[in-house]
Amino acid sequence: MKSNVIGESGQPLICTPLVGKKRENVLSELADVLEKKPDIIEWRADFFEGIANTDEVIELANEIKAIAGDTPIIFTIRSIREGGQSIPLSDEEAIELNAAICRNTKVEYVDCELSNQQEHIHYLRKIATENGTKIVASFHNFDYTPSQEFIVQKLDQAEQYQLDVAKVAVMPQKLEDVLTLLSATLEAKKRLKTPLITMSMGKYGAISRMVGGVFGSSLTFAVGAKSSAPGQVPIEGLKTVLEIIERSMNEK
Repeated sequence: MKSNVIGESGQPLICTPLVGKKRENVLSELADVLEKKPDIIEWRADFFEGIANTDEVIELANEIKAIAGDTPIIFTIRSIREGGQSIPLSDEEAIELNAAICRNTKVEYVDCELSNQQEHIHYLRKIATENGTKIVASFHNFDYTPSQEFIVQKLDQAEQYQLDVAKVAVMPQKLEDVLTLLSATLEAKKRLKTPLITMSMGKYGAISRMVGGVFGSSLTFAVGAKSSAPGQVPIEGLKTVLEIIERSMNEK
């Protein structure tokens, strides 16, 4: 049976984002997405207009989790420096909101950018561990693709911080950049024990969302209702592609 825990499934899990600005928008997207049966759902809370109200965020997170049932949730506040929305919270306040999610909800994962201060990351790790929440340690570059060495170093940093999942998303300027991302994923898969999520974004990078699992990525993002990043493909088509790849890789 396919596990919906990141890193425990033979083929990459499919995650679909929620990007509504208001509660009713988020819940409407959730209903649409659940019909398409993703493995995981990410709530991009940086899109949510009520993000500055901790009680409101916790209430909606609990509502999302109750409706989603056994489908795991990733709670994400993407910073503007890493491609997110402009929000009225400082980095430290965003970490505190993540900590509040860990303490007050049954959400399975919170996203923590590796660009946060080390002391804030360690603080969140402590709170998450105490409350049984896992951390997706993420790094995004929406401008270009760094070197293979740099990408592997970022993935390794997540493991050094003893976080649960290591994620890197980068923007290719040419097809060779996609190969850099996939090569880095393969190298990190061989070296690290931490589950990986990697992707190349945009039109060139769309292929990485389909074949990333072959190289070691444990999860890929797809459009369920609305896209949260360039290059995401519709979940229906992505499921078909992953099934074809899975069958071909398992042929004797």
